[in-house]
Amino acid sequence: MLRVASGDREALGDLFASEAGRLIAIARRILRRKDLAEEAVQEGFIAAWKHAPRFDPARGSARAWLTTIVRNRALNILRDGQRLRLTGDDMARHGESDSSADAAFEALDEADALKHCLSQLDEPRRRSILLAYVLGYTHGEIAAKLNAPLGTVKAWIRRGVIALQECLS
Repeated sequence: MLRVASGDREALGDLFASEAGRLIAIARRILRRKDLAEEAVQEGFIAAWKHAPRFDPARGSARAWLTTIVRNRALNILRDGQRLRLTGDDMARHGESDSSADAAFEALDEADALKHCLSQLDEPRRRSILLAYVLGYTHGEIAAKLNAPLGTVKAWIRRGVIALQECLS
C-alpha cells in the first residue's frame, strides 16, 4: 500500500490481482449481484488509489483498510437501492432458485454423508438450509420464499444445522 501511495501503478495492479477476488466475494455477499459487487470493488480501488497517502500502517493492515473501503462502497450501493431493482431476467433467475437448491442436493453423491444427513431432515428444514447455505439467501428472504414466519425459518435452520452436526459427527 505504501508503494501505491507513492504513485506506483504496478503496485496497484499487484494489489488488485491479490485482493480483488476476495473483495468481490465480500461485496457480492452484501449486494447479492455480481455486477454491483464488481462495481463496488472497482470504486473501492479507485478510492484506495486516490486516498492511499492517508493509509497509516500503524492503525491496521492494508487488507483491512481496503476491505473497509469496499464494504462501505457496497453498503452505499445497497442504501441507494436504485441500482438494485430487478430486471425480468433477474426475476426469472430468482424464480429458478428452488430448482437450483434441489439440483445442488441431488448432485451430491449417494454415498456422501452430507446427502444422507440432509435427507433425514424434514422438507422445510432441508429447503431452508439449502437456500441459506447453497444459494446464500438471508433468513428474511427464505421466510418470504417459503411463506413462513421469520422466527420459524430461523428455528428450522438452527435445529437443522444442529441435526446435521450430530448426524455427521
